[in-house]
Amino acid sequence: MKPLETLKQSPERLWTSSFVTLTLCNLLLFTALQMTLSTLPAYVEDTLHGTSVQVSLVTSLFALSAIVARLFSARAMEKGGRNLLIFLGLAILLTALAGYYFTGSILVMLLLRVLFGIGFGMTSTAFPTMASDVIPVRRMGEGMGYFGLSTSLAMSIGPLIGLSLLQGPGFGSLLLGAAAALALILPLGFRLARSLPAGHQEPHEAPASASGSGASRRLLLPCLLNFLLSISYGGLLGFLALYGAERQLPHIAYFFLFNVVAIVIVRPLSGRIYDRFGPAALLIPGSLFISAGLLLLSYASSTAALFPAALCYGIGFGSMQPALQTWMIQSVGPRQRGFANGMFFNSLDLGVAVGSMLLGVIALYTSYAVMYRYSILAPALLLAVYLAILISGRSTKPGITHLSS
Repeated sequence: MKPLETLKQSPERLWTSSFVTLTLCNLLLFTALQMTLSTLPAYVEDTLHGTSVQVSLVTSLFALSAIVARLFSARAMEKGGRNLLIFLGLAILLTALAGYYFTGSILVMLLLRVLFGIGFGMTSTAFPTMASDVIPVRRMGEGMGYFGLSTSLAMSIGPLIGLSLLQGPGFGSLLLGAAAALALILPLGFRLARSLPAGHQEPHEAPASASGSGASRRLLLPCLLNFLLSISYGGLLGFLALYGAERQLPHIAYFFLFNVVAIVIVRPLSGRIYDRFGPAALLIPGSLFISAGLLLLSYASSTAALFPAALCYGIGFGSMQPALQTWMIQSVGPRQRGFANGMFFNSLDLGVAVGSMLLGVIALYTSYAVMYRYSILAPALLLAVYLAILISGRSTKPGITHLSS
């Protein structure tokens, strides 16, 4: 990395080969995740004859184990253990995928979900932290917006591919496709290991231990908002396929396809909006779009009706998620970016886990349509909390600690 003085005077190039490679690795990682995350609940219910509670555990146990893994991964990142996290995490992920194919027991499946979560927690901490190190400081919102596009695209195309393979060639082809996506990361990871340093630290930066408690306090609000944002997404991942069966919608996977359209449209703009106006310009309208998308989804009775629902949800989620991640990265110093990214994904996974569990209980006593209407409470609460902070006069702007001397 260039010294800060040189960085201010030189052209701030975003699309370097390292940034493109990291973005592609992240896309492949999250595509493999989403291919299985959206399909395993239906597989467990239909093939392993699991109950609704066991189905929700398939998602929540994965998320909780990923959270625990990231707590240790953030420390490894500070000590320069990025390459170890990437390759060990990929090995664990591939091992768990192989285990899915041979298991015929719900208990073993749940144990493998814990193993998969550990591998994913390790790998998913490394890539965004490395990306935040190669993005120019003053283009952080735009850069993380483009990098986050890989996550959001995977959240849409992954379920679409996974559900299509599960309903077509079958479960084995689904696992083979996910394994192929992970295997493609290996040569790209070796390239990154040769081209990027083990870590990065700006001049005048305090050691991580000295400012860790302050960083944690600065991250509390965006973590809470990200948690609330992710609750409804847990309902989509865990139960959308089952909702399609309930409503007799054979092409329910098209929701994720239409979601891609919205994300591709909004993501390049959202990063620039963030850099110019801050998080409020994205979080407030985004909450309203997500609420509208969930409401429209709950009343969908045809494939055509999925389009406006997915469009609204994609605009909201696709603009809010990178805004929150950039906010968290800009609130800490460069050496703590691993910690900030870990907190971002932990709050996301915790929201998915809690959402899957709570919404699964609601669906058990009502229906999946009613469940999606209840899930609107999450973005509504997000909006209420954020507006309350704004009205109280407290600052909700990220403190860009790495620019201070």
